[in-house]
Amino acid sequence: MNTIQSESNVRTAHSWWKKISLSYVPAEDSPMLEEFARILLDKFRQAGHTVYDEPGPDTEVLVTTSKFNEPVRWRDAMIFTARRRYKLDHSPTVFTLVQATPDQINEKLAYFEKALQKDPADPMDFALPGLGPEAYQTLYEQGKRGGPILALLRTVQTQSMSIRVVLVVGVDEPEEAYVFDLVGAHPRIKVSDPDIFYEDIMGRMVTAMSTEEITDHQIVGEPITKEVWESLESPAAMQNAGSELGKRQFFTEMVMVTNLATVPSVPDAIASQYSEGCFATWEPKIDGLVTTVTGSARPVIKDKLTDDELAVIVGVRQDGKGALIRQVEGKRNDPPSSEAVELMDMDRDLPVIKLENGLEVPVSRSKLHGHRGVTAYDPRYVEHVYLETPFYHYPVSCSTEAQASAIHNAFSRSESLQDPGDPRQVVFTILPGHGIVIAEKWVSEKEPFQVMWEYMDEGWLVVDNIVPQGVLTFEPDNGSMVLRMD
Repeated sequence: MNTIQSESNVRTAHSWWKKISLSYVPAEDSPMLEEFARILLDKFRQAGHTVYDEPGPDTEVLVTTSKFNEPVRWRDAMIFTARRRYKLDHSPTVFTLVQATPDQINEKLAYFEKALQKDPADPMDFALPGLGPEAYQTLYEQGKRGGPILALLRTVQTQSMSIRVVLVVGVDEPEEAYVFDLVGAHPRIKVSDPDIFYEDIMGRMVTAMSTEEITDHQIVGEPITKEVWESLESPAAMQNAGSELGKRQFFTEMVMVTNLATVPSVPDAIASQYSEGCFATWEPKIDGLVTTVTGSARPVIKDKLTDDELAVIVGVRQDGKGALIRQVEGKRNDPPSSEAVELMDMDRDLPVIKLENGLEVPVSRSKLHGHRGVTAYDPRYVEHVYLETPFYHYPVSCSTEAQASAIHNAFSRSESLQDPGDPRQVVFTILPGHGIVIAEKWVSEKEPFQVMWEYMDEGWLVVDNIVPQGVLTFEPDNGSMVLRMD
């Protein structure tokens, strides 16, 4: 089994990091944040990045500031106004620095913890400054799933009108920081060594700016006829799997950005909503994956799928910028989930096997991507594969070529997938700050995903709400492999 370095003070850079250009444009005065920004920008300069005094045509990142628990008007928010304000022909990525004292953080977490104990939710508990009247739905759902920290995360993002937030905790100087993103990552970085602290935050920002989305999907071939589609077993199996996974509360409700804040429109860089996860299964009759569609196009309820919530992936573009998809006669044909490339690319270096009917198929039958964690597994039935070391220190986000590559490489190293005769039928990896990816092999007389949900029911794969945010290992404990986190 491959292992990783577990010491939290060891950092390994990604080989594909780029040099970026950024400008600091504070919106709120804070002596601590001014010093924090000064040191952070010096780290960028020392690492060979470009820091401009004023935003210009080459500025890729704007670093700004916001006050804790004080809402920013959308008319003043950088994410809405930077392009016009600085006469740019592009929209830079905005990172917002927010200062909070330890007492403020502890008070907010305790407040949310108490509010989350109520069932049903009391909307008034979430009637916070700057949040929309429906915000309680998202905050309560996120908090019940990931704890008070996720409710705090969504509150800070909404009040600061910024998706990427560095929440710096301290009074006169930083004691720790959290780095928030759209999916809900919230790594906690302590100031045990000031140099490592600032370099860590810089590395996370550079990682985000060094990845590219791979959602430029391409339609190929003739549409699948309605007759052929109706003859396939996988669409009904996908719908049943969605129902079964729903019974086990695998997927959360969609995050509706417009529920959190009252704004006239959502910037192009942000979907108005996104669904938590996707899944797909191989259909031999069409040599492709039947998968869930993207939740950014419209709300998708995973446990009540219809044919219109399904898409077909048959390959990956040669340049890797998206998936190859086939449309189906009579369907809406919304694009597949943003993870389409990773779902298909996982199989690239894995064996092909023959079914009893002679058809050749990938060794992995079904794939499940969800924003959950795993706390334990039975190594007799389940295999865990590690990502490469840098991904635990500097995680990447969904729909990027970096994440697809990380997942492909991890599953390519799977012993049980490389050996179809290996008795372990389920393989998974954890994406720090993001979730999990699970693959299932072909098992005779089992429906797609049935092995997965039966393993969950047996306790052979223990799925948990909490997503690890960084370095992790699994260690033996009474016959199981149990999660250990730094």
